[in-house]
Amino acid sequence: MAKNQDEEVRADESSEDTGSEPRVYELGFHLDPELPTEEAKKAYQEIHKFVEEMGTIIAEGEPEKIQLAYTISRQDTAGRRDFDSAYFAWIVYEATPLNHDEVLTSTNVDKRIIRFIDVLTTKDAARHAVEMHELAMKTPEHAEESEKAPSDELDAALENAAV
Repeated sequence: MAKNQDEEVRADESSEDTGSEPRVYELGFHLDPELPTEEAKKAYQEIHKFVEEMGTIIAEGEPEKIQLAYTISRQDTAGRRDFDSAYFAWIVYEATPLNHDEVLTSTNVDKRIIRFIDVLTTKDAARHAVEMHELAMKTPEHAEESEKAPSDELDAALENAAV
């Protein structure tokens, strides 16, 4: 009985490695913050076009400049460069594993990309991420107000405690 289960597992694993079944991937990347805005958009469009040639685009987020949570250091021919901000963009796409490897190779050699991550995902997760991003974009004032309110309350409480 256990032997049959092991054979089924191996059969499932080998069918995944054929390279012919399309899978859904999410590519998230940081572009060099020293690029002018137009150049960052152009770089994104070139990456988008290449990914589209390799598979089907499911969802995307155009580049927007963000502050990084930590400094990213990168060594290149000119020396070490440190980044505290970057243009962040992402693309969810469906491709075969062979075409996915082509996307990774292309992304890895693009010097405008300072860091990237490519993960296996699902179409539903990608759609949910788009919905959450759109929702967050609609309510930025509420997020700022909720952050300020506890701070104001805390300041008032501290003043009363000190008196």
